[in-house]
Amino acid sequence: MKRKPAIVKLLHWEHWPTIIYYAPLLPFFIWRSLKAGHPFFYAITNPAILFAGNGTESKFKTLDLLPESLVPKSILFTKNDTLSELEKTIKKKRLVFPIIAKPDIGFRGYLVKKINSIQELQSYLRHVKVDVILQEFVPYDKELGIFYHRIPGQKKGKITSVTIKKFMKIKGDGHLSIAELIENDDRAFLYADLFHAIHKNKLEYILNEGEEITLSVIGNHSKGTQFINGNYLINDDLEGLTDKICHQIKGWYYGRLDIKFNSYDKLLKEKEYKILEVNGIISEPTHIYDATHKDASFYQALKSINRHWRIMAKIARKLHREQHIPYPSVRDYLNNMLWLRSHTQKLKKLNTTNF
Repeated sequence: MKRKPAIVKLLHWEHWPTIIYYAPLLPFFIWRSLKAGHPFFYAITNPAILFAGNGTESKFKTLDLLPESLVPKSILFTKNDTLSELEKTIKKKRLVFPIIAKPDIGFRGYLVKKINSIQELQSYLRHVKVDVILQEFVPYDKELGIFYHRIPGQKKGKITSVTIKKFMKIKGDGHLSIAELIENDDRAFLYADLFHAIHKNKLEYILNEGEEITLSVIGNHSKGTQFINGNYLINDDLEGLTDKICHQIKGWYYGRLDIKFNSYDKLLKEKEYKILEVNGIISEPTHIYDATHKDASFYQALKSINRHWRIMAKIARKLHREQHIPYPSVRDYLNNMLWLRSHTQKLKKLNTTNF
């Protein structure tokens, strides 16, 4: 009997929609807003980023807050730019294919794609009519999501979540095609439509025995990447490195760094790593999605989210009280959220079509 991905996802809380995680916590959220005296007080948690990183901030501008040596080489291609000048710009920046293309304002992996040629890139940009980051593809095969916060006025911050991102791979047996291996894998079949689209030109190819391929190199849960609880990695060395990085982002106190690296030892020695994204208040402690961990449960996931929201509230109120940073205009914030809703619907629609 053929397994149905929709049924499996319904029965496993790891795959439940975001609203299922947030709705039970709404009373706590409202209570903290009442204590602060403002419905959107949390939007000053990271003063360096638009509305603290609520999803409407430019990823390109946020990465630009870091030293150039710590981030991949990137180009911002706006919807007003022309394709005719694109190749010259790529050469000037010394970007070589493959590269990663993704919306400058976006999340959940929508329209994040590995691009292998100028022809593929031109097709992508004709389809995706929003501002896009063209980013150097970092060839390191390991990635961490590190959730960090620092209370304003304190020198040392704290890591509260580490997620090891395990990219989906399949291994050949000399008999089954890539399509069949995807269908037989206990996790890959849940994302079969995505993987079929990525590997559409070689689905009938039969891998040799022991031959492996990576189905997706994008470190998003929605792209099939498995999130592993890596909290055992939290120690003084990792917090020291993260402190050093985050102190270079003036006005950033709370969120998640997505870091790609070659080896953990070299990462701690500040070698062979790049910061792919700096995420703000919309970040999640993504270790909660590791349903295989001995302590994992939906209830524990809710507790972790609420704990992080409590930290966020503490930072925002302290910045308002001690540094006199004003809370945002309610009208401006609501307009911003309405724009995000429209933008998200546009990305979702584009994400459902093959191109």
